[in-house]
Amino acid sequence: MATNTPTSSAKILVVDDEPDLRTLYELTLLREGYRVETAENLADAMQLLSERQFDAIITDMRLPDGMGLTLLHQIKAQQRSERCVVITAYGSAENAVESLKAGAFDYLTKPVDLKQFRNVIASAVQDTGAKTATVNRALPLQRRAEDSLAPSAAGEAALRRLAGESPSMKLVKERIVKVARSMAPILVRGESGTGKELVARAIHANSHRTASAWVAVNCSAIPENLLEAEFFGSKKGAYTGATQDREGFFQAAHGGTLFLDEIGDLPLAMQSKLLRVIQERYVRPIGSTQEEPVDVRIISATHKDLAAEVLAGRFRQDLYYRLNVIEIVIPPLRERREDLPALCTALLRRIALEANIPLPVLPTAVLNQLALDPLIGNVRELENLLHRAVTLSDEDDLQIEPSCFQALAPEPVTPSASSPCIEENTATIPSDLQGHLDSQEREILVQALRETGFNRTAAAARLGLSLRQIRYRIARLNIDTTSSDSDDEHA
Repeated sequence: MATNTPTSSAKILVVDDEPDLRTLYELTLLREGYRVETAENLADAMQLLSERQFDAIITDMRLPDGMGLTLLHQIKAQQRSERCVVITAYGSAENAVESLKAGAFDYLTKPVDLKQFRNVIASAVQDTGAKTATVNRALPLQRRAEDSLAPSAAGEAALRRLAGESPSMKLVKERIVKVARSMAPILVRGESGTGKELVARAIHANSHRTASAWVAVNCSAIPENLLEAEFFGSKKGAYTGATQDREGFFQAAHGGTLFLDEIGDLPLAMQSKLLRVIQERYVRPIGSTQEEPVDVRIISATHKDLAAEVLAGRFRQDLYYRLNVIEIVIPPLRERREDLPALCTALLRRIALEANIPLPVLPTAVLNQLALDPLIGNVRELENLLHRAVTLSDEDDLQIEPSCFQALAPEPVTPSASSPCIEENTATIPSDLQGHLDSQEREILVQALRETGFNRTAAAARLGLSLRQIRYRIARLNIDTTSSDSDDEHA
């Protein structure tokens, strides 16, 4: 039954202790043209792995003599290149997350949908053709592992867009390449303007889904009453104005990557529906009685501290753990100023290309001037400054006037004679409101704690807060109260 497709020569190991299921998986794979070996327990699977190489492994989570995760740990420890698909009990999100963290390529839940089963296995082996498989088997395992992580041309181009070679950015790029090939959900965190979408695009470009759909969604920009239709689609006649079937973001991203930007802004009701779709991989369009299978890689991004949002009750804990299987944190620009020359060059090259002008020269003095700027808006603010400089400069060399920096900095409010109600010491408008408020709140909390001998119960009562509320604020603002942690209990 073998075919001449590149995947037809791929060799699959199926590990399951249930004979009926093992036979079902084997027959399904044989019909697709794969070569299949089976094992009914962990010991047999280990023996087969010691004797030969496979392109993919399918293993049940629970086996008579151990856990399927043991196979994943062995593959990782030996730097083998097999991709492993884990089959878990229906609805067991904890098992799914555990397997992805252990290095699984993907997971399936029982009862297994055979169409989804075939799609996942095809994704796992799609980079392995007959010729490549033969050559790879002659290579040392270390070499094979390195080759499997080598970025493609598209992947390298996406990584180059992340300008900078500071230690922190090197770590980000290395992590992108390392995690791109798995199906594990990824959470990208960083301040506004740090380039979270560029990181997400680089993950997609370095994955086996690079030729498939890329769908980016700004969760904060969609009206709440339209969220379900936008995400899951709708059928003709489902609501007033629905004159035709419409696919949602999940259907549009089928086979590819769905990027959920500003995931922290989703309402709680929508978070619950999103969690169900991510776990079960089925969506039900509005107005439909049937569910549709979807195969997407989820990458999320936020500038918020989702752990704090969970504590505050604004973000579901189960969704947080489901999305945050792998976390990539992008450092703010102020923590990697050594990347400024490379960033400026990359940004100026893009600006010049868009404007169809020669590449401007950035004098050292201007670069030094930029290095002194707080750059609170990160790369986005830097691009704004350079764009403005290119537009306003008459010379070949760029000159950034002080007013360009001041345009983004807070300006003092000067009282006038016609405004007697404004006091002379009116505060300036902060450029980072949340940071300003956090700083003020921290000072007030520290003062109250000091005046009450760091008795949190007494400090909470003085501020009109509950003990739980003040504990949350102390943790969120990282206030050190170790000198009297037990004061609450003796209050």
